[in-house]
Amino acid sequence: MSVAFWSLLLGILLITMVLAGTILARLLLSSAMVYMVVGFAFGPLGLDIVQLDPKQHVEVLLWGAELALLISLFAVGLNMGAVPLLDKRWRLPLLLAFVSMALTVGLVSMVGIYLLDLPLGAAVLLGGILAPTDPVLASGVQTTLNNNHDRLRFSLSGEGGLNDGTAFPFVMLGLGLLGLHDLGVGGWRWWLVDLIWATFGGLLIGALSGASIGKLVVYLRTRHHLAVGRDEFLSLGLIAMAYGAAQLCLASGFLAVFAAGLALQRVKEQPRAASQSLGSASSLGGHGEGELATHPHHASAAMSHAVQGFNDRLENLAELALVLVIGVMLAYTRPSLEVFGLIALLFVPLRAIAVVLGTLGEPLVGHQRNMICWFGIRGIGSLFYLMFALHQGVSGEQAEQLVSLTLLTVAASILLHGASVRPLMQWYRRRDSEGAPPCQ
Repeated sequence: MSVAFWSLLLGILLITMVLAGTILARLLLSSAMVYMVVGFAFGPLGLDIVQLDPKQHVEVLLWGAELALLISLFAVGLNMGAVPLLDKRWRLPLLLAFVSMALTVGLVSMVGIYLLDLPLGAAVLLGGILAPTDPVLASGVQTTLNNNHDRLRFSLSGEGGLNDGTAFPFVMLGLGLLGLHDLGVGGWRWWLVDLIWATFGGLLIGALSGASIGKLVVYLRTRHHLAVGRDEFLSLGLIAMAYGAAQLCLASGFLAVFAAGLALQRVKEQPRAASQSLGSASSLGGHGEGELATHPHHASAAMSHAVQGFNDRLENLAELALVLVIGVMLAYTRPSLEVFGLIALLFVPLRAIAVVLGTLGEPLVGHQRNMICWFGIRGIGSLFYLMFALHQGVSGEQAEQLVSLTLLTVAASILLHGASVRPLMQWYRRRDSEGAPPCQ
């Protein structure tokens, strides 16, 4: 197919999504659902315009999924960065991202061994691939700078932002048990490098990167009127720097990028004593972007706002590209009763068990806990770890099984969670407005 043909198809799709956005919402269709259906229609089982075998295009799929995740993780970090780090709202997303995620890996591993007849290494690897929830496809339940008080949204966003990084050690453990990664004698390398250092080192490197670059930019803008504009370069540069530095140090690049977003949002100006604020956020509409970007009282907020706006647009484009690809690749899966059994178990009992056990003692209202149990959205994170496993050498029948299990699970999540997010979130808001106990 020619470039002109692809340009025409892409243009029609993008404009259709703009024109039909309101209608899709009324029909309970998410944009991801439409993208996936279009991708399936373009694939070998539809019009056969695109052939994209995941086992033959590992490099490009791995790169694409990784880039989409980094963009989304940075955006989640920016949105959550306004909440103080010692605020008790952080406790629940940390429990979900560490404890519930580890429990999910264990539960999926058991299903892999006893239901799917997988060897231990492949079962643990499957658990690591399917355990992380998705920050790219969860826009309907994500927190924003304006709704950080909502405990449900904040917790699900934090879980999705963190557990793409906290799943990494379990993926490496599965690869090690399959003989594709060095775990060290007695597993010392896995414990010290893949688990402890990758997690805490990634968070530390990302926090230092975001804080130092943010403070430098704000200082140059407010004191010298330098480094103004090109906020898209700042966004992409900080993502690349945090990720690259972490990966070179054998730490988690995903956690580093998430932490960089958190740290950048927390950067504040140090205005001179004689300077005056232009007023509250609602009264700044009459001031130009350049004036706000260099003002000693508003430079950091202007920087975060500009970076967030650019990042949000990139995230939408990444979602379009990756979900189209998932739709195309469904032609290369092998549906079976075992696959659909795993999907049913993962979405309902396993997710619920992991959430309930992982959050014991947390003062959650019943409908909040139920919503968290349901919205364990799987997506681009699982696609990335699937491609990573194939890139590391998983092949043959194990590769076929992982491709089918992962892609069909992600497709089912896009359909089920995408169709349910709007009515359930409307129900959730009504419950809160009718006098349910406030989120603490």
